Amino acid sequence: MKKDISFFALLTAILLAYFPMAVNAQADTAMRRNVVAVFTPLYLDSAFSPTGEYKYGKQFPKFINPGLEFYEGVQLALDSLKNEKVQLDVYIYDTRSATQTLQQQISQAESQHTGLMIGHVTPAESRLLASAALRNNIPFINANLPNDAGITGNASLVLLNTTLKTHCEGLYRFLQKNYATSPIIYLAKKGPQEDRLKQYISDYEKSMAGVKLRIKYVPYEDNSAENLTKLLDSNRLHIVISGSLDEMYGKKIAQQLALTAKTYPTILVGMPTWDGITDFHKKEFRGQDILYSTPFYNAQTDKLSISINNYFRDVLFARPSDMVFRGYECLYRFGKLLTEKKSNLGSSIGEKKFKVFTDFDIQPVLNKQTMTLDYFENKKLYFVKKQDGVVKGVY
Repeated sequence: MKKDISFFALLTAILLAYFPMAVNAQADTAMRRNVVAVFTPLYLDSAFSPTGEYKYGKQFPKFINPGLEFYEGVQLALDSLKNEKVQLDVYIYDTRSATQTLQQQISQAESQHTGLMIGHVTPAESRLLASAALRNNIPFINANLPNDAGITGNASLVLLNTTLKTHCEGLYRFLQKNYATSPIIYLAKKGPQEDRLKQYISDYEKSMAGVKLRIKYVPYEDNSAENLTKLLDSNRLHIVISGSLDEMYGKKIAQQLALTAKTYPTILVGMPTWDGITDFHKKEFRGQDILYSTPFYNAQTDKLSISINNYFRDVLFARPSDMVFRGYECLYRFGKLLTEKKSNLGSSIGEKKFKVFTDFDIQPVLNKQTMTLDYFENKKLYFVKKQDGVVKGVY
C-alpha cells in the first residue's frame, strides 16, 4: 500500500510540474543555456483525467513504472546539477501523451535549439529520434534498448544498453581469458532467437585470432528429460552456457545443475536478461555458480547510491529500480559533458568523464559492407558471478 501511495504522490507532483515542461538546473541568469530534451513514457493522460483526478484509485499500473522511475532519476540528477550551478535547461516529453504526437514533440525540441536528446524509448521511437538527432547534428542517447532498431549510417545515435552481438563477443573473450582450458557446453533449443545467438558466437570465433575455445554445442529442449550429468566429468570444472534469452529455459538448466553441483562442479553462464532474475536465491538453485554479463552493474555501496536509496525509503516508501539510476546517470553525465563541449558534444561523446555509477566504453560501430559509421555503442561489460543470489565476484 505504501508503494502505491508514494508513487501516486510522485505522479501528482509530475502533473503539477508538467506545464511548463522545462526544468532549469540553474535559472538565475539570462544567458542562453544548453538544452536537453528527455523523452520517456509517463502515461500522464492515461493516469489522470482532464480535471486532474487519478484514474486508478489506490492501484498503480506496472506499465507506468519504467518511464516514471527513469524520470525520477532525471529529476534527482537535476537537483545535483543545480547544486553545482550547471547552466542547463531540461525539457521532459511524455511519449505517451494523448495531445501531442512524438513528431510534434520532436519539432518542439528542434525549435528550442536542443543540444542533446535522451530517451527511454521503443524501437519505432528510437528511429524517429535518431533521425531528428542526425538532422540537427546532435547526439541522441538511447538509454534502454539493447538493439539498433534497424538504424544504420547515423553518427548521432548512442546505444548505452549493449547489443546482444556485443554481449556474445564479450562473453567469448571473457571465457577465453579466464577458462580457456575448461570444457564448454553450449545448450540451446530450436528457435530463430537461439540461432542468432549461436551465430554471433560462431562469427566472432571465425574472425578472432588466438586459441579457439573448446565449445560443444548440444541441442536441449524445454521438455527434455535428459540428465545433464551425462555431459559432465566430476573431475573437471565445466562451463555450461544457456544459449537462449528465455528465462524459464535458463532456470530449468540451473535447477538441474544445482541438484548435482557438489559432485559435478559447473559455472552456468546466462544471457544479459538474467540480470533481472530474482529467483536465484531460492532453494532449488542453491549451490550453483551463475554468471552473466551486464553493462550497468552498480553495487550501490557508493555515497550517491546510498543517498538515492535513502531518499526512496524515507520519502517515497519504495526501493529505486535500475531505471532510477539509469536516468540519473544519463542526465548528469551527458548533461555535464554538453555543458563543457557545447556544439562539439558529438565528437566528444566517448570521453570517459563525469562517471557516476558505471563505466562506459562508447565506441563507433562500423558497417562491414560500406566501412562507414552506423552508430556508437557502449562496449563496456561487467561479468557478475552469483551463488544463492549473492554476488561472489564482478569482473
